[in-house]
Amino acid sequence: MRAEKKVVGHLTKCYSVAPLFYKGNDYFLAAAEKEDPCLLFDMDGNKVETVWEGPGGTMSMVQVPDTNGQFLATQKFYSPNDSKEAKIVLVTPDEAGNWQVKTIAVLPHIHRFDLLTRGKTRYLIACTLKSGHEYKEDWSSPGKVYAAVLPEDLSGLCEKNPLQLEVIQEGMLKNHGYYRVEENGMDTGLISFEGGVCQFIPPAGQGEPWEVRMLLDTPASDAVLVDFDQDGERELAVLSPFHGECISIYKNYGGSYRKVYEYEKPAEFSHAIYGGSLCGRPALVVGHRQGNRNLICFTWNKEKQTYQWEVFDQDCGPANVLHIRRNGQDWLISTNREIDEIAMYRITP
Repeated sequence: MRAEKKVVGHLTKCYSVAPLFYKGNDYFLAAAEKEDPCLLFDMDGNKVETVWEGPGGTMSMVQVPDTNGQFLATQKFYSPNDSKEAKIVLVTPDEAGNWQVKTIAVLPHIHRFDLLTRGKTRYLIACTLKSGHEYKEDWSSPGKVYAAVLPEDLSGLCEKNPLQLEVIQEGMLKNHGYYRVEENGMDTGLISFEGGVCQFIPPAGQGEPWEVRMLLDTPASDAVLVDFDQDGERELAVLSPFHGECISIYKNYGGSYRKVYEYEKPAEFSHAIYGGSLCGRPALVVGHRQGNRNLICFTWNKEKQTYQWEVFDQDCGPANVLHIRRNGQDWLISTNREIDEIAMYRITP
C-alpha cells in the first residue's frame, strides 16, 4: 500500500482526532494536549471553525449519536503529571454557529472515554489513567473504569447536576489504552493497562453488571482486535508496555492468546493505533512518538504466511490516528503531535 500525504494544519501538541457529523456533512475534529484550540475541518482538509480556544488538555472526543454536531470531550488532562482537574464536557453548536461548552462530570485523571450502545441503552464508559498523585511520576494510586447510563436528554446535565458515574473496575495501574470493538452486533470496549488487556461488555439491561473478560495479562499500553489472516478468529494486536517500544500480535488458541509476531525494530513511545480494513485488507496502523517517529502499517502476507510491514510516514510522531472512508477511498487522519502537524493520508493499494 502507498500513502499520499497532505498537511492540512498545524496545532501545538495536537493530540485528539475524531469524526463529527454536522449540518448534514462529515467533518473531523482535532484538539490539543496543552492549552490550545480545538479545530473543525471538512473532509477536504479545510479548516472550517475553531470550536474552542482553550483550555485544551483533550485526550478524547466522541460525538453524541444522532445529533447535529454535539459531542463529548475531555479537557484539562495536560499530561499524566498534570491531570488533577480533568473533566468531561458537553459541546453543543447553537443556531448562531457558536459552540456551547459545559462541564458534565469532573473526573480527575480522565484519559479515555466512549459511548457504547447495547439494545436501546447508551452507556458512557470512562477510564482514569490513575486516581491521584502527589509528585511527578507517582503511580501509587491505580486508575479505575467508570460507567453511567447516558440520558436521552442531555440538556439538564451541568457541573451542578453532573452525570452520575459508578466505578465498575478498580486497580487499573497505568490505565492508558482504549479501543471500541464490535462483537456480536454490539459495542464493547478494549482497555489496556499494566495488568494486561480487558474487554468490557455493557450490561444486557440497566442495573445489571458489566462483563469483564481478561484477554491478556501482559502489561499493555494499547490494543485492538483484527482478523489479519481471515480465518474467522480475530488476533490481538498489542502495544507494550506503557508508552513502550514493542508491537506484538497474539493469536487465540483455545481461549488463550499466544504471541505469534513481534515487530523486529523498536518503536519507541508507541501510541497511535488503528485496526481494521484498509484498501480491502485487514490492517494495523501504529504511530510512535520517539526514535524514528514513524507511522507504520502491518498486514498478513497470505502467500508467505507471515506478517509484513511498511512505513507510511517518517519522523512525524503521531499521537492518534483516525480511519475514514471517503468517495470509495481509504484515508488516515493523524495528529502528528511531535511536529505539531495535522495530516491526511490517502491510502491506495
